[in-house]
Amino acid sequence: MAVIESTISPSSAAYKANRDGMLVLIARMRSLEDRTRAASAAAKDRFHKRGQLLPRERVALVLDPGSPFIELSTLAGYMFDVPDAEKSVPGGGVIAGIGFVSGIRCMVSANDSGIDAGALQPFGLDKTLRVQELALENKLPYVQLVESAGANLLRYRVEDFIRGGNIFRNLARLSAAGLPVVTVTHGSSTAGGAYQTGLSDYIVMVRGRTRAFLAGPPLLKAATGEIATEEELGGAEMHTSISGLGDYLAEDDRDALRIARDIMANLEWDRPKAAALSFKPPRYDAEELLGIMPIDHKRPVDMRQAIARFVDDSDFTEFGANYGPATVCGHARIEGQAIGIITNNGPLDVPGANKATHFIQACCQSRTPLLYMNNTTGYMVGRAYEEAGMIKHGSKMIQAVTSATVPQITIYCGASFGAGNYGMCGRGFHPRFCFSWPNAKTAVMGGEQAAETMAIVTEAAATRRGKPIEKEKLEAMKAQITGVFDGQMDVFSTSARVLDDGVIDPRDTRSVLAEVLAICREAEARTPQRLQFSVARP
Repeated sequence: MAVIESTISPSSAAYKANRDGMLVLIARMRSLEDRTRAASAAAKDRFHKRGQLLPRERVALVLDPGSPFIELSTLAGYMFDVPDAEKSVPGGGVIAGIGFVSGIRCMVSANDSGIDAGALQPFGLDKTLRVQELALENKLPYVQLVESAGANLLRYRVEDFIRGGNIFRNLARLSAAGLPVVTVTHGSSTAGGAYQTGLSDYIVMVRGRTRAFLAGPPLLKAATGEIATEEELGGAEMHTSISGLGDYLAEDDRDALRIARDIMANLEWDRPKAAALSFKPPRYDAEELLGIMPIDHKRPVDMRQAIARFVDDSDFTEFGANYGPATVCGHARIEGQAIGIITNNGPLDVPGANKATHFIQACCQSRTPLLYMNNTTGYMVGRAYEEAGMIKHGSKMIQAVTSATVPQITIYCGASFGAGNYGMCGRGFHPRFCFSWPNAKTAVMGGEQAAETMAIVTEAAATRRGKPIEKEKLEAMKAQITGVFDGQMDVFSTSARVLDDGVIDPRDTRSVLAEVLAICREAEARTPQRLQFSVARP
């Protein structure tokens, strides 16, 4: 055993400052999530009056009671709907996450039709594409609860229309991979959005509420002069009895969700079983994770202290501890599941990059999933490091990350700057899952460094031209650059852009990792049955 000894002093001023800062960030995150839920719930009377359930009520009913549910990308689109931090409603107009339906682990996605009738919000497209990617990569059946006004025409962008086709392509890919797509169309599924329903393997429609058509009555009349009601054009009864689009006719939302659960229950699909693994919980309280990470990324931290609070028995077998010590690598277990961990106690240097490369390859050899805990300002720079081959050895590390054959999970825990983001399996390197702690910061470099770099370049250019330097303009430029960088590096900016899969409370790290490791293990073990699901309706 290699138990990590705690060096944390919860009574110290530094610890208390870190804890207070982290709690403020967590409170801000939760308040934004609550704002989204409240905005959707404000439509409760309208929904219930017409016999419908709210979107989150639908999600709750389709999921197995009491089962774990990892909600994804709750901050998507924050500050992109309206540029007012007090009024922005994040979430992208989509509720999505991984949970259990009739004992089967699924990706569940629902239009949040309590907000703008389910019209896609900024970054809602990116969120939807990401959850589809996760479903495909992790071999998860896809359950979607559809009710959407479609694209927001007031915010129309041609690139969203073109990229939006990927939603429908991905539904076809899921089906072709033997991953069932089960759709409950609770309300509107119009124009291109009709294919969200049509490209499904099982389709449940609700009497009197479902609407699926390529052109609604106004457009139909304008285009052809034909007059028809919504029910005649695309109602549930027509589609389940005449067109054949719908497979099941439900009486209301509850009945539709019951049918969806019955469909899943009757699938010939492996139900995950809890692995019979014995393990001990960490020796230290997860609450202490609140005070370990400095809010200021320039302050040092021993990441072993964080590891000690979420791995089994706080047992961490470090790999190459004396070589490249600022890069920490080692083996641990989470709820009995093996994992290799790579993290940073400082910048990545040549020995650290070499060690990490070796460790990644060793974990691939033993089929051990990898966890990257980002806390680095990047690779070391300077003449000595360039002569030592920093670019070459950093590139080998990046190549190892890219070529890894095991599931890779990334958590942004502190700084993730420069090429260090790449070497530590940042979002651009397609980790299987990618989460952030509320204090994390991601950027090509720090704002101050960027501003100083541009000041040096500007001064040099002015000197070459023989022109005097206006110090006031230079300082204004530096302030502007610092503001641009600082305004984009925190998790409220990066997660809003769907550059992670969500922000998690550090105290939930163990439970989240246990779930995603189980998801990865099940995916690695499953060879999807090549079921003959047809994406062309009869």
